[in-house]
Amino acid sequence: MATDAAVTNHGMEMQEGEAMEDEFSDIHKLQEFGIGAADIKKAKEGGFHTCESLIMFPRKRLHAVKGLSEAKAEKMLEAARKVTSVGDWQTGTDCMLRRQREIVRITCGSSAVDTLLGGGLAETKCITEMYGEFRTGKTQLCHTLCVTTQLPIADGGGAGKVAFVDTEGTFRPERVRAIAGRFNLDPDAVLDNIVS
Repeated sequence: MATDAAVTNHGMEMQEGEAMEDEFSDIHKLQEFGIGAADIKKAKEGGFHTCESLIMFPRKRLHAVKGLSEAKAEKMLEAARKVTSVGDWQTGTDCMLRRQREIVRITCGSSAVDTLLGGGLAETKCITEMYGEFRTGKTQLCHTLCVTTQLPIADGGGAGKVAFVDTEGTFRPERVRAIAGRFNLDPDAVLDNIVS
């Protein structure tokens, strides 16, 4: 039977707010590109709260917003494209370099296994799934990742918090405490950073 456990990193503390800003651009940023506050208010009333939402929805939905002419809607779309990077083309090398800057790989606690897996088992901005036969170490590995995710980045961690999705009732706080001790972390602080 497989344990469905997902270990996610909620971002490094000092970059957490920055990451959200990078992902979504408030629609009010359009004012920097000549879009009036009244038109922005109309767009918000029409359900558009980010520049990305303007780009992602079909044009006809923006054109249907009461009080916005087709020309104003197109001007808003053009400004939204300037604010965001949605739809920007990039080379494979640029994509790889951006990914290397943004992604943090989480150690599984064994340097040999980390090397085998290319730097660690789990990584940020994704869900890590495991499956396998009963009693093969899936839950143990998830408990270890609950701890190593909280290690400083320099030590192979993600300096983050953890959401442990436990579909089989296998989460054992006492196991996490023991593993935290192995990594010289405060067991109580580690448990406080895990939601299950």
